[in-house]
Amino acid sequence: MEEVFVSRFEEIPDKGKRLLKYNDKEVGVFRVGDELFAWENRCAHQGGPVCQGRLFPKVLQPLGEHQTTEHLQYSEEDLHIVCPWHGYEYNVKTGRNSGHPNLRLRPVDVFMRDKDVYVRL
Repeated sequence: MEEVFVSRFEEIPDKGKRLLKYNDKEVGVFRVGDELFAWENRCAHQGGPVCQGRLFPKVLQPLGEHQTTEHLQYSEEDLHIVCPWHGYEYNVKTGRNSGHPNLRLRPVDVFMRDKDVYVRL
């Protein structure tokens, strides 16, 4: 395995991402606070470019007295990525699909050396 430079840590915004293509591999590196997560850019559903998808907080829909949605709320803790092909969404920290927990993204080892971010491919 090779260690591949991604970027400086501060160049990845909080709740943001960097995409990396190296040889035949594509990887998305995501930052949530001081944590980094990296996933292969391949949706577990049909192989779409999931890491190119939009990031947003998990949508919560509290139910009212008659089991109807009263309003939308957003999770402060769960950041999701949505695959642009079919809308499958995954938790950025766990790689798990929100509707089908057996569907998950393939992790990539990510680490920092000094203030530089690397992945192992």
